Amino acid sequence: MAKTLNNPFVIYGYKGNEYFCDRTAETEKIISALDNERNVTLIAPRRIGKTGLIHHVFSKIRQQQPDVVCIYFDILSTKTLEHFVQLMARNILGRLDTPSQNVLRKVQEFFSSFRPTMTFDSITGVPTFSLDFASNQVAQSLQRIFEYIAQSGRRCYIAIDEFQQITKYEDTDTEALLRSFIQFVPNAYFIFSGSYQHLMSDMFLSPERPFYQGAQIVSLKEIDAAVYHEFADTLFRAYDMSISKEVFDYLYDRVDGQTWYVQATLNRVFSHHYDEITVQCIDEAIRELINEEEIAFENYYAGLTINQSKLLTAIACEGGVVSPMSQVFVTKYRLPALSSIKLALKTLMDNQFVYSSNGKYIVYDRFFGIWLRERA
Repeated sequence: MAKTLNNPFVIYGYKGNEYFCDRTAETEKIISALDNERNVTLIAPRRIGKTGLIHHVFSKIRQQQPDVVCIYFDILSTKTLEHFVQLMARNILGRLDTPSQNVLRKVQEFFSSFRPTMTFDSITGVPTFSLDFASNQVAQSLQRIFEYIAQSGRRCYIAIDEFQQITKYEDTDTEALLRSFIQFVPNAYFIFSGSYQHLMSDMFLSPERPFYQGAQIVSLKEIDAAVYHEFADTLFRAYDMSISKEVFDYLYDRVDGQTWYVQATLNRVFSHHYDEITVQCIDEAIRELINEEEIAFENYYAGLTINQSKLLTAIACEGGVVSPMSQVFVTKYRLPALSSIKLALKTLMDNQFVYSSNGKYIVYDRFFGIWLRERA
C-alpha cells in the first residue's frame, strides 16, 4: 500500500478505496438500485459512515461509468424550502453541461426569470450559480431546476444527505412537492440519506406520506469486527505497526462498533506511533478524545432537565436498555414516574441524545456515554 496519507485512519471526508473499510454488500446494492432506475433511501445513525458510503459509491460509479454525473449535497443547515432550492441550484446548475457549452449563457437563458448569478469556487475554480426569486416563486424555481435536469438528457445520480430536514420546513407540502417533480425526471435517480431514523422511516414507510414506496430502503449496521480488524491491521502494517485482534476487539466493544468512534480512536493511537499497541493505548486515546470534548459534554448535560439527565445517565451506565419502563430498571436507578420517563425519553430521542438500535436504547454519542458513566 502506498503511504499517501500521514494518518491512514480517516475521520473526515473520503480519501479513496484503500482507506474505506468494507461496505461491499451495501455498495453493490446501492449501485445496482441506481443502475436499474430505483431511488435509494439510506437510513443510518450519525457517525456510522453513511456519508462516506455515498462518496465511496459515487467514486465507484465514476470509475465504471464516467458519463454519469454524481452530485452530493447536505441539507442539514437549511431551514426553509427556499434555502433548499438555493442549495440545490448551487450544486446542480452547470454540472450537467459539457465543457464545450457556454454554461453561463445556457443557464441564464433557462433561468432568465430568476436572474442567475455565477461565481467561482476560490479553491476548485468550479462555477456555481445562485437564483434570485421572490418568496412566492419558490415552487416555480424548484420545478425549473428539475426541468433543467430533465432537458439535459444526462444520466445523473443525486444524493441529498440529512433528507429528513425537509420535515422541519414551515412549507407543509414540501414532501408532496418534491415527489411530484422527482417522479417525472426520467434521467435522474436519487439517494435520500438521513440519520433521524424515526423521521426517515415515517417518510418512506408510512402509506399516507408522499414518498411511500418511492425508494429502495438500505440500512447500515456496524461493520463486522473481524473484517474491521483486518482492515485496521493492514493499514497499521503499511507503516510498520500492528494491532492484535484482542486489542482491536476491546476498542470495538467499548464504542459498540460505531465507525467514527473506532476511526477516531485508531487515528489518535496511530499518531502516537506506539512500539506496541495495547489496551492501555486504547484507553489513553479515548481519554484524550473525551477530555477534548468535555466542555461540550458539560454544556449538553447542563441543558437537560433533572428527569432527562437521570434517564440518560442510567442508559449510559447500562450501555444499552431494552425496556426503560421496566420496574427493575426504574427501581435500580431511582427514576421518576413512568409518564415522566416516557416524556424524557421522547425528548432525548428527538434531540438525538438517545436512539434505538438492535432493540436497545443507546446513548448516541459513545464518548458522551463513557463520560456520563464515569460521572455517575
